[in-house]
Amino acid sequence: MVTLETADSALKTVYLGVVGNQLNINANPLLTKIKQTSNNVYGNEIRKATSFGISGGVSAGAEDGALPTAFAKGRQHFEATLKNLYGTIEITDKAIRCSQNNAGAFVNLLNDEMESLIKSSTFNLGRMLYGDGSGILGTINSNTSMDDEYLPIDNIRNLVTNLGFRFVNAAGSAYIDNKEYYVRHVDKAAKKFSYSAYAEDDYKNKKIATLNGLNNEITGLGKIFGDGDTLYGISKTANKWMNPYKQASVGAISETAIQTAIDEIEEASGSEVDFIACSTKVRRAYQEVMSSYKRNIDVMNLQGGFKALSYNGIPVVADRFVEDDAMYILSTKDFELCQLCDWQWLEGNDGKIIKQKEGYPVFTATLVKYAELLCNRPNAQAKLSGITGA
Repeated sequence: MVTLETADSALKTVYLGVVGNQLNINANPLLTKIKQTSNNVYGNEIRKATSFGISGGVSAGAEDGALPTAFAKGRQHFEATLKNLYGTIEITDKAIRCSQNNAGAFVNLLNDEMESLIKSSTFNLGRMLYGDGSGILGTINSNTSMDDEYLPIDNIRNLVTNLGFRFVNAAGSAYIDNKEYYVRHVDKAAKKFSYSAYAEDDYKNKKIATLNGLNNEITGLGKIFGDGDTLYGISKTANKWMNPYKQASVGAISETAIQTAIDEIEEASGSEVDFIACSTKVRRAYQEVMSSYKRNIDVMNLQGGFKALSYNGIPVVADRFVEDDAMYILSTKDFELCQLCDWQWLEGNDGKIIKQKEGYPVFTATLVKYAELLCNRPNAQAKLSGITGA
C-alpha cells in the first residue's frame, strides 16, 4: 500500500536527483554554461574578491638601470545576498487515497507533479537569468481600455498561462495590495493578457510582479546591463570596468556589429566570448543575413539537449526572455551561480518532506535553493540593442 511515508521516501531518494539535474542542466542553455559553486558563500551572503587590470613589475630596462617597481593589480570586493528560490507541489488527500492501493497510479501522480514543477521552475529560472532581480513582469500601458477583460502590457515575453502575479505601484517599489491573480490567456500578437478575478479597476501605468518575488530575485543580465549605478555593492561610475559594452540603435544585424562587440570586450577584459543569446526575431534576422551571402549556417548541439546556430564556433541561442531587438554576447566563464547548497526538499523538524496544508485536505512539498548569480567581469560582457529586421 502506498502511504505518505513511501511518497516522502520517493521524493528524497528518487525524484530529488532527477529534478535537480533537470533544473541545473536542462532548464536553460545559459544556465548550463554557468559554473555552480558553494565557494564565497558566508552565511546568507556572498563575498567575492575579484581583480581587474594587470599587475605591474614587468618592463624592459638598461643593463645597469633600476629594476621595475612592482605593484598589485586592481581589486574589489563584491557583496550580495543569497536569494531564496522555491518550488512547491500540491497533492490532494483524495488523490492520494484513490491511488494508495495502486502503486502505478501513485507513481503517475507523482510524475505528473514533478513534470509540472520542472516546467514551472524552468520558465521562472530562465526569466530570472535575463531579468533585473526586481521580479517585475511588465508595465500596463497608459492607454489601457477597461472595455474588456484584457490588459495591454509592454512586455509579453515574461507571461504564460497560470503564472501568478500581483499588481505593483507605478514606481515598482511595492505591491498595491495582497490580492493574488494568475494569467488566464496571453495574446502575444496584440501584447495583452487576461487574468483571473478581473475587476474594473484603474491599472494604467501600474506594474505586475511575481507573487512574493518583488526585489527578491537573482541578479540577472537585466541588472548587469542596467542603468543603475551600483552592482554587487560597487559603484559603476567610480569603477569603469564594472560597465559592460553596450551598443544601442544597431539597425540591421551584421557580422561586423557582432565582431566589433567581441573585439571590444576581449581587448578590454582579456576574456573569451563563448556564448551569444538573442531573441527569435534577431535569430531570424541573422539567418537572413547569412542567406543573403549564400552561406550555410552550422548548427551546434549543446549540453542539455539544446541546439544553437554558430557564429565562428560560438553558439548563438534564441531565448524567449531576450528583448525582441537585442543580442547578448557573453563570456560565461566569468559567471558563477553561488549557492548555499544544491536543490533540496524543505524538511520539517520531524524530517518529513510532505506536509498537510493547514486547514485544507491538501499535502505539499517544497523544493528550495539559496543562490545568487555573480558576474566577476562585467566588462567582459556585451549587449547589442535596437536591432531591426525579420
